[in-house]
Amino acid sequence: MFAVRLHEFGGPGKLRYEEVADPEPGAGEVRIAVAAAGVHLIDTWLREGRVSGPIPLPELPTVPGREVAGTVDRIGPGADPAWLGRRVVAHLGTAPGGYAELAVTQQARLHAVPDTLDLRAAVAMIGTGRTALAVLQLAGLEAGDTVVVLAAAGGIGTLLVQHALSIGATVVGAAGGPDKTARVRALGALAADYLRPGWTDEVRAALGGRAATVVFDGVGGGTAAEALSLLGPGGRHLVHGWASGAPAEPVPGVDSRTLAGPALAKLTGTPEGLRRLEAAALSAAAEGTLVPGIHPFALQDAGAAHAALGARATTGKVVLTS
Repeated sequence: MFAVRLHEFGGPGKLRYEEVADPEPGAGEVRIAVAAAGVHLIDTWLREGRVSGPIPLPELPTVPGREVAGTVDRIGPGADPAWLGRRVVAHLGTAPGGYAELAVTQQARLHAVPDTLDLRAAVAMIGTGRTALAVLQLAGLEAGDTVVVLAAAGGIGTLLVQHALSIGATVVGAAGGPDKTARVRALGALAADYLRPGWTDEVRAALGGRAATVVFDGVGGGTAAEALSLLGPGGRHLVHGWASGAPAEPVPGVDSRTLAGPALAKLTGTPEGLRRLEAAALSAAAEGTLVPGIHPFALQDAGAAHAALGARATTGKVVLTS
């Protein structure tokens, strides 16, 4: 098979598309012919040799990636033969191996993909979708909320905007640059370009001076600090990442909660809780209540995908296709 491998830590150019031996499933495992593999910002940090949360640095050489969707083409000893030939999606956990034409995982990690759901959308929901649902569970949004979503054109942000609009909340989607803000408007939200000086003043004007009640933050740094100035007394700050490289400093009087890494595990409680979130995310996509944005790259262009993601030049979930 062909796979993308990392032989030494460094920039996107260190990712090499090359032919390697086909993996074989062990006891209780299945092999998936991968049609779509998810790319996460954490993948870029690990590629550089930076540890991120609970995921350890891999032994080299390694095949990155922890989210795959495709068709089961082989089963290992003790695995249920009923999975053979089925369309599935799985989060591989802390074990890498997703950027490949074939990937092996435990049968227990599989979810069947509904016939109505595209495999690229399925791989977007298995990780990004489950995180979005966990953030929403923590937020407890109501129709009267005024919500600011940072990185609103990104994988998680797109889903947060859709849900907040669906319950009748007032939503401002903040994103970087005119192309991304156009995507936010297409979702039906007010849009703000946080690369423009004075963008928070524009948001205040658009809201008629009304304060925000919730800020969803996947950016951190100075952008998040500016967004927090939009919150009124008792406002909630929900952090699901910091693409800028560092979280925002806490603000007195603001209820800040982080949902990333160990915090996600604490919220879900058990692997079963995490699996329930995955199933709910897939169901929402199959029913059309949440529609993930997809930014596709070919598998052999994984380096370009990493470069674009690191430069914050992507929209939606970045997905490699075989």
